[in-house]
Amino acid sequence: MLRLGVISDTHGLMRPQALDALRGCEALLHAGDIGSPEVLDALQSLAPLTCVRGNNDTQRWASHIPESTTVEIEGVRVHLLHDLKELALEPAEERLGVIVSGHSHRPAMETRAGVLYFNPGSAGPRRFKLPVAVGILEIAGGAARGRIVQLDIPT
Repeated sequence: MLRLGVISDTHGLMRPQALDALRGCEALLHAGDIGSPEVLDALQSLAPLTCVRGNNDTQRWASHIPESTTVEIEGVRVHLLHDLKELALEPAEERLGVIVSGHSHRPAMETRAGVLYFNPGSAGPRRFKLPVAVGILEIAGGAARGRIVQLDIPT
């Protein structure tokens, strides 16, 4: 089984609790609104990182980061983008097993037509009363299952 750490909407804040939750993952995904190159440096110190640019990643340092990408991990095709409303492909045609997104700051996990739609929520500054969270995808036997990890952050 491969553990894939998923994080989104850090907005320049790399919480030690998020790093602790992602430690031990074999690879990491960041679903955009990264906020600073220092966030990428911190994540890359843990494991290989794939990331996409969010709507707030408009600075020069982020110009090389794609808006979406698809990676294959242990036989599962994972599509990564920031805002699910901007999904511009047909998951079945692309043989996707997982679609990872962020943007809403709201953790969510739902399977539709055999595809896992996974949003880890926001690991950055708290927004409203939403939880601060990251996600873990466990991939084995050509299938993925996810779990949301709420971080213990004082209010």
